[in-house]
Amino acid sequence: MKTLPLLFALLFALLVAGVQAADYPLDAPAPDGRRPGGTLTQTQPAPPLAAEENKDIKRERIYPDQPPTIPHAISNYPIDKNSNKCLSCHSRANAPRSQAPMISITHYMDRDGQALAAVSPRRYFCNQCHVPQADVKPLVENRFRTIDQVLQDEVQRAGQKP
Repeated sequence: MKTLPLLFALLFALLVAGVQAADYPLDAPAPDGRRPGGTLTQTQPAPPLAAEENKDIKRERIYPDQPPTIPHAISNYPIDKNSNKCLSCHSRANAPRSQAPMISITHYMDRDGQALAAVSPRRYFCNQCHVPQADVKPLVENRFRTIDQVLQDEVQRAGQKP
């Protein structure tokens, strides 16, 4: 039993020696290119958030079962356990009056597929899946193509083969 504390002390000493041998500078530049300036030990202020689009234009969905994006600003919409501003326009009862799209009927089902009178608690916090958009420059290159674009390219390639 007396050898166990000695073993832990030896392992700790080896760990400290290894860290010192690595000679890793704590002032190294930030590891990603998304935070210009600063080092790992410095805390930089977050960049300002871009303004949300407020176009009220329904956007194309680019993959199956994609949640629709939010085409208007929601920065002052309270969504908490006591209220959900989204439901004042998009609920089953209010959508006809507001002319807003009604939330999907799937939001009124429990996990077993049983219909509910009110929005399911699992679907109550809208911005878990639905997000507003902002016109910003991407942080990294994006070569995403919709399934329609992929299929169109396949058809063109098939037509070019001799």
